[in-house]
Amino acid sequence: MPDAPHRVLVTGGAGFIGSHIVDRLLGEGFTVGVLDSMITGSHDNLKAAGKGVSFHDVDIRDASSIEKVVGGYDSIVHEAALVSVTRSVEDPLTTNAVNVDGTVNLLRAAVHAKAKKFVYASSSSVYGDSATLPKTEDMVTRPISPYGVSKLSAELYCAAFARVYGIQTVALRYFNVFGPRQRPGPYGGVIPAVIKKALSGDRPVIYGDGEQSRDFTYVEDVAEANLQALKHDLPAGSVFNIGGGEPHSINELVAKVLEAVGRTDLEPQHLPPRMGDIRDSFADISRAASQLGYRPKFGFEEGLRQTVAWFRSGETT
Repeated sequence: MPDAPHRVLVTGGAGFIGSHIVDRLLGEGFTVGVLDSMITGSHDNLKAAGKGVSFHDVDIRDASSIEKVVGGYDSIVHEAALVSVTRSVEDPLTTNAVNVDGTVNLLRAAVHAKAKKFVYASSSSVYGDSATLPKTEDMVTRPISPYGVSKLSAELYCAAFARVYGIQTVALRYFNVFGPRQRPGPYGGVIPAVIKKALSGDRPVIYGDGEQSRDFTYVEDVAEANLQALKHDLPAGSVFNIGGGEPHSINELVAKVLEAVGRTDLEPQHLPPRMGDIRDSFADISRAASQLGYRPKFGFEEGLRQTVAWFRSGETT
């Protein structure tokens, strides 16, 4: 394993996943910068980092500003994105501008800066609604939402830049990341939405019959995967699934959250399925295990316990 880069810029570093990556990198002795427009990020997420990071208030759609910032770093961990399928259906133009154009801006700046590594946060949504399980990295990608298309497009740009310009890019396809700092909202994930409802004494909402399955991945495992992607010498344009490695239905998830919160008396309410949602998702993580040494350390129930505890602490306000 070669020497890891020392100066790492985390885009979206004030967000849910990005801030955990920042904490992990600081713990490993990296010099860390955060680039975030604060559209969805929060300075509260960087409390643990303290003054250990340099902060750049920049939108990744601003190409000229990106060029000025990226030049000071050896590597880029690119987490900044509009991450909601629902939002992408409502506003595909903005989703494309941030997720695709923003990524190209960063890749170009990274090439000009002669950066060593570009680690990109891709998504399981690139696989679409194929019935084949588990999902493997060599499967045909057929996204069914504008969000999935945007993530795949940016992933392909990473591979093209690796081939044409020689920068070492790595795409990590995240599967349903959850954990502390993931805040509920109209475009938030299912887990914070269910926890918030349960703690408030409201009936949780399930879209569809609830038998759709997801591979829930605890955020600290995702942060570890990013660290290993920086540390390992990998073929340029590499792609890895990053998941928990086992499927759970939405009905099972809701039942476990209600049990953890102590509100098993709440009856979930079912609403029609949402446009763009896939039926089943489950990652084959054998490639990440063999090439990155990636092995999830947090089981589904342990991750839920820690997430519920964070919500109970009141840090979401």
